[in-house]
Amino acid sequence: QVQLVESGGGLVQAGGSLRLSCAGSGGAFGRYAMGWFRQAPGKEREFVAAINWVGGMTDYADSVKDRFTISRVNAKNTMYLQMNSLKPEDTAVYYCAAYHAPYYSLGQDMDYWGKGTLVTVSA
Repeated sequence: QVQLVESGGGLVQAGGSLRLSCAGSGGAFGRYAMGWFRQAPGKEREFVAAINWVGGMTDYADSVKDRFTISRVNAKNTMYLQMNSLKPEDTAVYYCAAYHAPYYSLGQDMDYWGKGTLVTVSA
């Protein structure tokens, strides 16, 4: 059983930056693909970014490409999401998630979820 805890959310002005962290415990963190998802008020949860088990392959939603960067440090059981040039439409609860295999393909169901961290971007 993998436990995931997000941190780093907060209030930021449009154009600003934040870095989210996801700390994993209780399982073979380094063997799982990982991802970030978000859910804005009144909307469904959506994919943001994913990274394979060693960090050599990444994938991004078109809406965040070239602004967000996903990374991981397996020795620290931690994944990150660097968010730059933030926009008000990036406002959401951000969730980290783990997939039970080294690679993740969009559309597959993640196996473990954190409780989320709120990011609010003011205009």
